[in-house]
Amino acid sequence: VQLQASGGGLVQAGGSLRLSCAASPLTFNGYTRAWFRQAPGKEREFVAAINWNSGITLYADSVKGRFTISRDNPKNTLYLQMNSLKPEDTAVYYCACDIVHSTLRRNAHDYDYWGQGTQVTVSS
Repeated sequence: VQLQASGGGLVQAGGSLRLSCAASPLTFNGYTRAWFRQAPGKEREFVAAINWNSGITLYADSVKGRFTISRDNPKNTLYLQMNSLKPEDTAVYYCACDIVHSTLRRNAHDYDYWGQGTQVTVSS
């Protein structure tokens, strides 16, 4: 299983970015997918998660109302639409997959597969 994250970049505060995470092979489907982020010198933190089949979502309080997690089932691709970006959103963003639990999890240790990360930098 491979998760390939993309879409990061440099944006001014108040701007938007959309991250993508393509999973392969296409036969690998379902499960909980999530986005985490890690800023320099900080621990990896939960951003958002989605149940692939039901579409139920969970967000960190810090991004609720600004970020939207979604998926494209046929393309087996996860998205994170990030609006109203703030400098404190600057981090490397990782996509992840939990193949064990049936409920949405915030703990990085509960996730089994990880993408390589994509840098998001928000300038003030």
